[in-house]
Amino acid sequence: MSALRWTTLVAALIVAALLAVAIGTISIPPSALFDALRGTGSGVAATVVRTLRVPRVVLAMLVGAGLGMSGAALQGTLRNPLAEPYLLGVSGGAAVGAVLAVMLGLGIALLPVAAFIGALVAVAAAFIVAHAAGARGDPRVLLMAGVVVGAFANAAIMVVLANAEANTVRDALWWMMGSVSDATWPQIGVMALYLLAGGGLLVLLGPRIDVLALGEDAAAGLGLDVDAATRLVFVVASLLAAATVAAAGLIGFVGLVVPHIVRAGGARKHRALLIGSALVGATLVVLSDLLARVLRPPAELPVGAVTALIGVPFFLTKLRRLS
Repeated sequence: MSALRWTTLVAALIVAALLAVAIGTISIPPSALFDALRGTGSGVAATVVRTLRVPRVVLAMLVGAGLGMSGAALQGTLRNPLAEPYLLGVSGGAAVGAVLAVMLGLGIALLPVAAFIGALVAVAAAFIVAHAAGARGDPRVLLMAGVVVGAFANAAIMVVLANAEANTVRDALWWMMGSVSDATWPQIGVMALYLLAGGGLLVLLGPRIDVLALGEDAAAGLGLDVDAATRLVFVVASLLAAATVAAAGLIGFVGLVVPHIVRAGGARKHRALLIGSALVGATLVVLSDLLARVLRPPAELPVGAVTALIGVPFFLTKLRRLS
Protein backbone atom coordinates (compact mmCIF):
# COMPACT_ATOMS: atom_id res chain seq x y z
CA MET A 1 0.00 0.00 0.00
CA SER A 2 1.10 3.55 -0.62
CA ALA A 3 2.22 5.94 2.09
CA LEU A 4 -0.93 8.00 1.53
CA ARG A 5 -3.16 5.03 2.28
CA TRP A 6 -1.23 4.16 5.44
CA THR A 7 -1.56 7.78 6.56
CA THR A 8 -5.29 7.65 5.83
CA LEU A 9 -5.74 4.51 7.94
CA VAL A 10 -3.89 6.02 10.90
CA ALA A 11 -5.77 9.32 10.58
CA ALA A 12 -9.12 7.50 10.40
CA LEU A 13 -8.32 5.63 13.62
CA ILE A 14 -7.33 8.84 15.43
CA VAL A 15 -10.48 10.66 14.29
CA ALA A 16 -12.69 7.71 15.28
CA ALA A 17 -11.07 7.55 18.72
CA LEU A 18 -11.53 11.28 19.33
CA LEU A 19 -15.18 11.11 18.23
CA ALA A 20 -15.81 8.13 20.51
CA VAL A 21 -14.31 9.98 23.47
CA ALA A 22 -16.20 13.21 22.77
CA ILE A 23 -19.67 11.89 21.87
CA GLY A 24 -22.07 10.20 24.23
CA THR A 25 -24.81 10.86 26.75
CA ILE A 26 -22.66 13.77 27.89
CA SER A 27 -21.07 15.57 24.95
CA ILE A 28 -17.59 16.91 25.59
CA PRO A 29 -16.60 20.18 23.86
CA PRO A 30 -13.23 20.11 22.05
CA SER A 31 -11.48 22.40 24.53
CA ALA A 32 -12.57 20.31 27.53
CA LEU A 33 -11.71 17.12 25.65
CA PHE A 34 -8.11 18.09 24.96
CA ASP A 35 -7.68 19.49 28.48
CA ALA A 36 -8.85 16.17 29.90
CA LEU A 37 -6.56 14.19 27.58
CA ARG A 38 -3.60 16.36 28.62
CA GLY A 39 -4.46 15.79 32.28
CA THR A 40 -5.09 19.47 32.99
CA GLY A 41 -8.90 19.44 33.00
CA SER A 42 -11.18 18.97 35.98
CA GLY A 43 -14.84 18.46 36.74
CA VAL A 44 -17.41 16.09 35.28
CA ALA A 45 -16.07 16.27 31.72
CA ALA A 46 -12.55 15.30 32.74
CA THR A 47 -13.83 12.45 34.91
CA VAL A 48 -16.01 11.09 32.12
CA VAL A 49 -13.16 11.27 29.59
CA ARG A 50 -10.36 9.81 31.69
CA THR A 51 -12.31 7.31 33.80
CA LEU A 52 -14.98 6.02 31.43
CA ARG A 53 -14.41 6.79 27.78
CA VAL A 54 -10.65 6.61 27.26
CA PRO A 55 -10.33 3.06 28.74
CA ARG A 56 -13.35 2.00 26.72
CA VAL A 57 -11.93 3.36 23.46
CA VAL A 58 -8.49 1.88 24.09
CA LEU A 59 -9.96 -1.57 24.78
CA ALA A 60 -12.13 -1.32 21.65
CA MET A 61 -9.03 -0.50 19.61
CA LEU A 62 -7.11 -3.48 20.99
CA VAL A 63 -10.01 -5.87 20.49
CA GLY A 64 -10.61 -4.67 16.93
CA ALA A 65 -6.93 -4.95 16.08
CA GLY A 66 -6.79 -8.51 17.43
CA LEU A 67 -9.91 -9.61 15.55
CA GLY A 68 -8.73 -8.00 12.31
CA MET A 69 -5.32 -9.68 12.46
CA SER A 70 -6.80 -13.04 13.42
CA GLY A 71 -9.26 -12.93 10.52
CA ALA A 72 -6.58 -11.93 8.01
CA ALA A 73 -4.30 -14.77 9.12
CA LEU A 74 -7.08 -17.37 8.97
CA GLN A 75 -8.28 -16.25 5.55
CA GLY A 76 -4.78 -16.44 4.11
CA THR A 77 -3.94 -19.79 5.68
CA LEU A 78 -7.23 -21.42 4.65
CA ARG A 79 -7.36 -19.62 1.30
CA ASN A 80 -10.96 -18.93 2.30
CA PRO A 81 -12.41 -15.40 2.02
CA LEU A 82 -15.13 -16.29 4.56
CA ALA A 83 -12.84 -17.53 7.32
CA GLU A 84 -12.89 -15.62 10.60
CA PRO A 85 -12.84 -16.54 14.31
CA TYR A 86 -16.57 -16.11 14.92
CA LEU A 87 -17.75 -18.18 11.95
CA LEU A 88 -15.19 -20.95 12.47
CA GLY A 89 -16.37 -21.53 16.04
CA VAL A 90 -13.12 -20.21 17.54
CA SER A 91 -14.84 -17.40 19.41
CA GLY A 92 -17.57 -19.74 20.68
CA GLY A 93 -15.02 -22.18 22.05
CA ALA A 94 -13.10 -19.32 23.62
CA ALA A 95 -16.32 -18.12 25.26
CA VAL A 96 -16.84 -21.55 26.84
CA GLY A 97 -13.33 -21.49 28.26
CA ALA A 98 -13.75 -17.95 29.58
CA VAL A 99 -17.11 -18.68 31.21
CA LEU A 100 -15.70 -21.78 32.91
CA ALA A 101 -12.75 -19.71 34.15
CA VAL A 102 -15.10 -17.10 35.61
CA MET A 103 -17.21 -19.79 37.31
CA LEU A 104 -14.03 -21.28 38.81
CA GLY A 105 -12.86 -17.89 40.07
CA LEU A 106 -9.66 -17.68 38.02
CA GLY A 107 -7.93 -14.28 37.84
CA ILE A 108 -8.12 -11.85 34.92
CA ALA A 109 -4.66 -12.79 33.67
CA LEU A 110 -5.72 -16.44 33.25
CA LEU A 111 -8.98 -15.70 31.41
CA PRO A 112 -7.27 -15.50 27.98
CA VAL A 113 -5.45 -18.77 28.71
CA ALA A 114 -8.72 -20.55 29.49
CA ALA A 115 -10.33 -18.95 26.44
CA PHE A 116 -7.35 -20.01 24.32
CA ILE A 117 -7.77 -23.65 25.37
CA GLY A 118 -11.47 -23.48 24.49
CA ALA A 119 -10.62 -21.91 21.11
CA LEU A 120 -8.15 -24.66 20.24
CA VAL A 121 -10.74 -27.33 21.12
CA ALA A 122 -13.27 -25.55 18.88
CA VAL A 123 -10.81 -25.35 15.97
CA ALA A 124 -10.01 -29.04 16.27
CA ALA A 125 -13.71 -29.92 16.44
CA ALA A 126 -14.55 -27.86 13.34
CA PHE A 127 -11.82 -29.56 11.31
CA ILE A 128 -12.85 -33.01 12.56
CA VAL A 129 -16.45 -32.37 11.51
CA ALA A 130 -15.36 -31.04 8.10
CA HIS A 131 -12.96 -33.96 7.61
CA ALA A 132 -15.68 -36.45 8.54
CA ALA A 133 -17.87 -34.89 5.84
CA GLY A 134 -15.10 -35.67 3.33
CA ALA A 135 -14.60 -32.03 2.32
CA ARG A 136 -12.09 -30.48 4.70
CA GLY A 137 -10.87 -27.97 2.11
CA ASP A 138 -14.33 -26.84 1.00
CA PRO A 139 -14.92 -23.38 2.53
CA ARG A 140 -18.67 -23.91 2.72
CA VAL A 141 -18.35 -27.22 4.57
CA LEU A 142 -15.81 -25.75 6.98
CA LEU A 143 -18.08 -22.79 7.64
CA MET A 144 -21.02 -25.09 8.35
CA ALA A 145 -18.81 -27.10 10.69
CA GLY A 146 -17.85 -23.87 12.45
CA VAL A 147 -21.50 -22.90 12.82
CA VAL A 148 -22.26 -26.31 14.35
CA VAL A 149 -19.34 -25.99 16.78
CA GLY A 150 -20.42 -22.45 17.69
CA ALA A 151 -23.98 -23.60 18.38
CA PHE A 152 -22.67 -26.42 20.56
CA ALA A 153 -20.48 -23.93 22.43
CA ASN A 154 -23.48 -21.68 23.11
CA ALA A 155 -25.43 -24.69 24.41
CA ALA A 156 -22.50 -25.61 26.67
CA ILE A 157 -22.47 -22.09 28.10
CA MET A 158 -26.20 -22.30 28.83
CA VAL A 159 -25.64 -25.58 30.68
CA VAL A 160 -22.83 -24.04 32.74
CA LEU A 161 -25.04 -21.05 33.65
CA ALA A 162 -28.18 -23.09 34.30
CA ASN A 163 -27.81 -23.01 38.09
CA ALA A 164 -26.12 -19.62 38.33
CA GLU A 165 -27.72 -16.62 40.03
CA ALA A 166 -29.91 -14.33 37.94
CA ASN A 167 -27.40 -11.46 38.04
CA THR A 168 -24.61 -13.77 36.89
CA VAL A 169 -26.71 -15.07 34.00
CA ARG A 170 -27.67 -11.55 32.91
CA ASP A 171 -24.07 -10.33 33.03
CA ALA A 172 -22.85 -13.41 31.16
CA LEU A 173 -25.44 -13.01 28.40
CA TRP A 174 -24.58 -9.33 27.97
CA TRP A 175 -20.87 -10.20 27.84
CA MET A 176 -21.54 -12.91 25.24
CA MET A 177 -23.13 -10.29 22.97
CA GLY A 178 -19.94 -8.25 23.11
CA SER A 179 -19.25 -5.14 25.15
CA VAL A 180 -16.32 -2.91 26.15
CA SER A 181 -18.36 -0.87 28.62
CA ASP A 182 -16.59 -2.29 31.68
CA ALA A 183 -13.06 -1.63 30.44
CA THR A 184 -10.39 -1.30 33.14
CA TRP A 185 -6.70 -0.55 32.82
CA PRO A 186 -5.59 -3.95 34.19
CA GLN A 187 -7.84 -5.61 31.62
CA ILE A 188 -6.39 -3.35 28.91
CA GLY A 189 -2.87 -4.22 29.99
CA VAL A 190 -3.51 -7.96 29.69
CA MET A 191 -5.14 -7.53 26.28
CA ALA A 192 -2.24 -5.37 25.10
CA LEU A 193 0.30 -8.02 26.10
CA TYR A 194 -1.56 -10.73 24.18
CA LEU A 195 -1.95 -8.47 21.16
CA LEU A 196 1.74 -7.54 21.12
CA ALA A 197 2.80 -11.17 21.46
CA GLY A 198 0.25 -12.73 19.11
CA GLY A 199 0.04 -9.91 16.62
CA GLY A 200 3.81 -9.50 16.49
CA LEU A 201 4.28 -13.20 15.85
CA LEU A 202 1.67 -13.17 13.07
CA VAL A 203 3.50 -10.30 11.39
CA LEU A 204 6.74 -12.31 11.57
CA LEU A 205 4.86 -15.26 10.07
CA GLY A 206 3.54 -13.10 7.23
CA PRO A 207 5.90 -14.54 4.57
CA ARG A 208 4.84 -18.08 5.53
CA ILE A 209 1.18 -17.11 5.19
CA ASP A 210 2.00 -15.69 1.74
CA VAL A 211 3.33 -19.10 0.75
CA LEU A 212 0.39 -20.97 2.33
CA ALA A 213 -2.01 -18.76 0.37
CA LEU A 214 -0.55 -20.18 -2.85
CA GLY A 215 -1.99 -23.61 -2.04
CA GLU A 216 -0.70 -26.74 -0.33
CA ASP A 217 1.10 -28.16 -3.37
CA ALA A 218 2.79 -24.89 -4.26
CA ALA A 219 3.79 -24.26 -0.64
CA ALA A 220 5.25 -27.75 -0.28
CA GLY A 221 7.10 -27.29 -3.59
CA LEU A 222 8.71 -24.15 -2.19
CA GLY A 223 10.03 -26.15 0.77
CA LEU A 224 7.52 -25.10 3.44
CA ASP A 225 6.33 -27.62 6.00
CA VAL A 226 2.67 -26.98 5.29
CA ASP A 227 1.18 -28.82 8.28
CA ALA A 228 3.55 -27.26 10.80
CA ALA A 229 3.11 -23.75 9.39
CA THR A 230 -0.67 -24.10 9.27
CA ARG A 231 -0.83 -25.34 12.87
CA LEU A 232 1.38 -22.49 14.07
CA VAL A 233 -0.70 -19.81 12.37
CA PHE A 234 -3.91 -21.36 13.69
CA VAL A 235 -2.58 -21.48 17.23
CA VAL A 236 -1.46 -17.83 17.19
CA ALA A 237 -4.66 -16.63 15.49
CA SER A 238 -6.70 -18.57 18.05
CA LEU A 239 -4.71 -16.98 20.88
CA LEU A 240 -5.56 -13.52 19.57
CA ALA A 241 -9.23 -14.37 19.13
CA ALA A 242 -9.37 -15.91 22.60
CA ALA A 243 -7.83 -12.80 24.17
CA THR A 244 -10.48 -10.61 22.54
CA VAL A 245 -13.26 -12.89 23.80
CA ALA A 246 -11.85 -12.80 27.33
CA ALA A 247 -11.65 -9.00 27.18
CA ALA A 248 -14.92 -8.08 25.46
CA GLY A 249 -17.05 -11.18 24.78
CA LEU A 250 -18.25 -12.29 21.36
CA ILE A 251 -17.86 -9.62 18.68
CA GLY A 252 -18.46 -11.26 15.34
CA PHE A 253 -17.74 -10.50 11.69
CA VAL A 254 -14.91 -8.01 12.31
CA GLY A 255 -12.35 -10.59 11.24
CA LEU A 256 -14.44 -11.30 8.13
CA VAL A 257 -14.98 -7.76 6.87
CA VAL A 258 -11.74 -6.02 7.76
CA PRO A 259 -9.22 -8.00 5.65
CA HIS A 260 -11.35 -7.43 2.54
CA ILE A 261 -11.34 -3.68 3.18
CA VAL A 262 -7.55 -3.69 3.49
CA ARG A 263 -7.11 -5.80 0.35
CA ALA A 264 -9.31 -3.33 -1.52
CA GLY A 265 -6.88 -0.65 -0.37
CA GLY A 266 -4.02 -2.38 -2.17
CA ALA A 267 -2.47 -4.72 0.43
CA ARG A 268 -1.25 -7.95 -1.11
CA LYS A 269 1.52 -9.30 1.12
CA HIS A 270 0.32 -10.60 4.45
CA ARG A 271 2.60 -8.46 6.59
CA ALA A 272 1.01 -5.33 5.17
CA LEU A 273 -2.41 -6.99 5.28
CA LEU A 274 -2.04 -7.91 8.96
CA ILE A 275 -0.89 -4.43 10.01
CA GLY A 276 -3.60 -2.79 7.92
CA SER A 277 -6.21 -5.14 9.37
CA ALA A 278 -5.13 -4.14 12.88
CA LEU A 279 -5.70 -0.45 12.05
CA VAL A 280 -9.01 -0.95 10.23
CA GLY A 281 -10.25 -3.45 12.82
CA ALA A 282 -9.50 -1.01 15.62
CA THR A 283 -11.35 1.76 13.77
CA LEU A 284 -14.36 -0.45 13.04
CA VAL A 285 -14.84 -1.61 16.64
CA VAL A 286 -14.37 1.92 18.02
CA LEU A 287 -17.04 3.25 15.64
CA SER A 288 -19.31 0.26 16.34
CA ASP A 289 -19.05 0.91 20.08
CA LEU A 290 -19.83 4.58 19.46
CA LEU A 291 -22.96 3.61 17.52
CA ALA A 292 -23.91 1.17 20.28
CA ARG A 293 -23.86 4.05 22.75
CA VAL A 294 -25.72 6.69 20.73
CA LEU A 295 -28.37 4.80 18.71
CA ARG A 296 -30.77 4.28 21.64
CA PRO A 297 -29.73 6.62 24.48
CA PRO A 298 -29.58 6.26 27.42
CA ALA A 299 -29.60 2.48 26.79
CA GLU A 300 -26.70 0.78 25.05
CA LEU A 301 -26.71 -1.86 22.34
CA PRO A 302 -24.22 -4.74 22.42
CA VAL A 303 -21.23 -4.05 20.18
CA GLY A 304 -21.61 -7.53 18.71
CA ALA A 305 -25.09 -6.62 17.48
CA VAL A 306 -23.76 -3.57 15.63
CA THR A 307 -20.91 -5.48 13.99
CA ALA A 308 -23.37 -8.23 13.00
CA LEU A 309 -25.60 -5.66 11.28
CA ILE A 310 -22.56 -4.71 9.22
CA GLY A 311 -21.09 -8.16 8.75
CA VAL A 312 -24.09 -10.35 7.93
CA PRO A 313 -24.95 -8.62 4.61
CA PHE A 314 -21.26 -8.68 3.72
CA PHE A 315 -21.07 -12.39 4.53
CA LEU A 316 -24.12 -13.21 2.44
CA THR A 317 -22.69 -11.29 -0.52
CA LYS A 318 -19.39 -13.17 -0.33
CA LEU A 319 -21.15 -16.50 0.15
CA ARG A 320 -23.25 -15.89 -2.96
CA ARG A 321 -20.10 -15.27 -4.98
CA LEU A 322 -18.66 -18.61 -3.81
CA SER A 323 -21.75 -20.55 -4.86
